[in-house]
Amino acid sequence: MKKITLIAIALIAVSFASCKKAKTCTCSTMNSKTTNGTTTSTTTTDVTSYDKISSGDANVLCPKTTTSNYTQGNSTYVDTKTCTLS
Repeated sequence: MKKITLIAIALIAVSFASCKKAKTCTCSTMNSKTTNGTTTSTTTTDVTSYDKISSGDANVLCPKTTTSNYTQGNSTYVDTKTCTLS
């Protein structure tokens, strides 16, 4: 009976330990500016690593895709950020 209890405790401990792993959030941001019909774009990439984090917490910290649009003077700006979690 003690062996079964010890095995059960070991399995529960392993299952909790496996819930939190290292995750990497890679985000690519494209910034576009259109002025008088001419568009220029730049792209940047950011990588953030998280150690011992649950998948749920990592999904909150690593957004999938966000887009913002705004106009300033005669220029229109579009910023699109796309992130992947691995």
